[in-house]
Amino acid sequence: MGLLDVILGRSKPVRPDLDRLFGLPAAAITLQAGAGFAPTGSGSVCFAGVEGAAFTRIREEVRDLLDADTGRGGTPVEFTRDAYGYTWLLSRHPADDTASLVNDLHAVNTLLQDAGFGPHLLCSLVGFQDTATGRVLALVYLYKRGTFYPFAPLPGEAEKRDNALELQVRSLLADDVPIEEELGRWFPLWGAPGIADAPGEGGGQR
Repeated sequence: MGLLDVILGRSKPVRPDLDRLFGLPAAAITLQAGAGFAPTGSGSVCFAGVEGAAFTRIREEVRDLLDADTGRGGTPVEFTRDAYGYTWLLSRHPADDTASLVNDLHAVNTLLQDAGFGPHLLCSLVGFQDTATGRVLALVYLYKRGTFYPFAPLPGEAEKRDNALELQVRSLLADDVPIEEELGRWFPLWGAPGIADAPGEGGGQR
């Protein structure tokens, strides 16, 4: 990064490190022990700007890749498109098999990246729930930043989030996954598939 970049406030793009996703199973154990949030077994990948024949090809390749996994129990992956035009791919596994869910997310990101669609990838997430209270939480991976952040929508509220819980989770997981330092990049993902294990429910970034 040159002096002009520093003066103008530019930052050098971080090369995506998809292997960071493999830190999620350990983070899930920490999150359950420290805050009472257990994995739901649901997660999703979000990407944008892929249309027509390219989108059809991606759907077929992703389904061939993931549905061939005999451990899925016959549950296919699901594609949805939200009100903002983003496409979400939802994957489900048993709640106690976070590793297999993460393998799915990593495989989808890798497939899209290797096919030249890396610039279209936005984020991936894994859903959690506090079974005692019903509250939900997502750990979100920002593809272009290589970092994670927690997103905790408040139940029964119109697009409000539990900031105190998010900051608590940030502290809990500091040793498990790289946390996004810029809070302004902790984008809300209202209704995103995989957060509350709600199949077919659309969401989007704002």
